[in-house]
Amino acid sequence: MLTLKDVFFAFIWIALLILAGRMIKQKVGWIQRLYLPESIVAGALALLLGPQVLGAIATSVAGEGAALSQGLFPEAIRDTWSASPGIFINIVFAALFLGEAIPSPKQIWRKAAPQVVFGQSLAWGQYVVGILVTMLILIPLFDANPISAALIEIGFEGGHGTAGGMAGTLTDLEFPEGPDLALGLATVGIISGIVTGTFLADWARKRQYIGVSTGVPVEQPADLPELSHTDTEEVRARRRHLTQGLLIDPLSLNFGFVGIAVVFGWLIQQGLVLLEALTWGRTGFEMMEYVPLFPMALVGGIIVQLLMVRLNLDALIIPRLTKNIAGMALDVVVVTALASISLQVIGGNLGIFLTLSIAGIAWNICFFMFYAPRIFPDYWFEKGIGDLGQSMGVTATGILLLRMVDPKNESGAFESFAYKQLFFEPIVGGGLFTAAAPALIASFGLMTTLLITGGLLIFWLVMGFLLIKQRSRAAIAR
Repeated sequence: MLTLKDVFFAFIWIALLILAGRMIKQKVGWIQRLYLPESIVAGALALLLGPQVLGAIATSVAGEGAALSQGLFPEAIRDTWSASPGIFINIVFAALFLGEAIPSPKQIWRKAAPQVVFGQSLAWGQYVVGILVTMLILIPLFDANPISAALIEIGFEGGHGTAGGMAGTLTDLEFPEGPDLALGLATVGIISGIVTGTFLADWARKRQYIGVSTGVPVEQPADLPELSHTDTEEVRARRRHLTQGLLIDPLSLNFGFVGIAVVFGWLIQQGLVLLEALTWGRTGFEMMEYVPLFPMALVGGIIVQLLMVRLNLDALIIPRLTKNIAGMALDVVVVTALASISLQVIGGNLGIFLTLSIAGIAWNICFFMFYAPRIFPDYWFEKGIGDLGQSMGVTATGILLLRMVDPKNESGAFESFAYKQLFFEPIVGGGLFTAAAPALIASFGLMTTLLITGGLLIFWLVMGFLLIKQRSRAAIAR
């Protein structure tokens, strides 16, 4: 049984691994050129120093029971790590919209309609491609689990955090190899996203598809741009008034708001489970018990933000601190998820893994090249490359590629990309549908899920067509 001491030292090891990851990144040129986050380097280092690599080498040299046959980390630490991604991902999503000014859907649509259409189409297409590949190739050739169809979106669009957070759901649905495949795909996605994005940026410069003046590529991905300037001097004055006499660290206070968001998310989750048990669950169809907490925590964070605004207490939420809390939690998710990945499982399912990787990369690049010039009225490359990066890695990858082609934000792509997240994150890329998709496939099958996701893809493509047609009419009228 794990003790508090085991948990304490498990996270001390994470801190040391992240520092080691930073040192390695500073010394190794190709890691810098790939812009890999330190947490990914740290997670890979933990995997190498664990029983699957260092332990296997020690066993082959000195036999069973050798000093390092289980790697550098005791079993209790590895057990703590394996349980961590599903816990800490809730903090990441709960803090996502805390401290942000949340505009109405109408305002978002008016400011970022093409970006919303492009991002949604890209995401739903990953489901359609994943389902078709699973039905036509993976099941006939490799006898794959049907839930494999959801792994492209979970790993590519969701990234390491979502892949780690979905581990419990995939295991509960009798797909034990799913978490390792999803994490492997997330790693392939972020590397291929940066490599292909950099290549495409060079190609676009030569073809003069980039409409802004570009500078030297940045060395680190930027944070997601603010949805609006919430931390003004007026807000800071109200914050000083509200915190006068409070004997609590602002970081602790903001962590408390994140905790409230998680509680709200848990209440929503339990309410949906109860609703299901009293209604459609009586027919034998059960899905909500497999939906993890983190998408509900995201909704909980939005509720907390809206409530704080309504109570005129929103100045107490400090966006910089909530982002730091989410960033630290995401580092824990990535390090522990990669440290717990099973190389044996990926090797045993190499055909499935490679097929999904190739299909996902091909869809993202082909859709970007075909659709971005049509949906965006101007600066199509700048506005499309951010979504391409996000769809193959994480949000930071999209921001990195945006800064490569538009370092001064002359195109306005940063704002459109940021506003799009409010239409995007609650649904796909780690949102409600991402969490529910494996259970949906397990309950209704691939064909029904294909009809749902294919219908949604067609819906967003039609919305894009209407936008293009409306733009053409406006141009003729002028």
